[in-house]
Amino acid sequence: MSRFRAVFANRHVVLPVIHVSSTEQALRNAQLAQQEGADGVFLISHGRVSDDQLVDIHQAVVAALPGLWAGVNCLSLSTEEVFGRVGNRVAGVWVDDAMIDERRQDQPAAERVLTVQREHGWQGLYFGGVAFKYQRSVKDLAEAARLAARYMDVVTSSGPGTGKAATPDKIRTMKEALGETPLAIASGVTPENVTDYLAHADCFLVATGVSYTFEELDPARVRDLVRVVRAWQPR
Repeated sequence: MSRFRAVFANRHVVLPVIHVSSTEQALRNAQLAQQEGADGVFLISHGRVSDDQLVDIHQAVVAALPGLWAGVNCLSLSTEEVFGRVGNRVAGVWVDDAMIDERRQDQPAAERVLTVQREHGWQGLYFGGVAFKYQRSVKDLAEAARLAARYMDVVTSSGPGTGKAATPDKIRTMKEALGETPLAIASGVTPENVTDYLAHADCFLVATGVSYTFEELDPARVRDLVRVVRAWQPR
């Protein structure tokens, strides 16, 4: 069993993404996500708080909501810096660029990340961006996915931009290469289109599709997404 499956019981995992502006705002939205049936949340820094503040806010949120799974995305830090900074204080780390290069078999950048994880006692789930928005264009999706499976718990991809959906073919190609390794989508998922991905994706990191402002989740949208995901049955 993968570490991802050891943590999450549901076949598909829904993780609303909270754009953090304060402790109170993060706590309010995390509690909303928990109440509407989400599997956990990711907290992300988008300029309103520093990444050091983000980690402190994460600690306050999980202290206030026992049992909540919560990860962080520290946008101003490199991947190695993130793991050096958080140690083993958070349940999950998501980075936009896991530095996988499908053009070569050895992966020195990804190996350095594993070294930093070991040095700092990392035991959480690593969501690594592969073929991700605003990063280097990947020519061979299947090879990138196969290589990435060696270095992270959840290979995480996206559409071409914030709020823009990935093509179902892209997700299918990556999942077929990954096999049992979990695959997450981190842009463009909505209650209306999530069924396009349920046969192949394992996890959904969702902000725009379940929010009514940049910083506030919409409880009805979160509830609808969870309902559609939970009701899905494979053909």
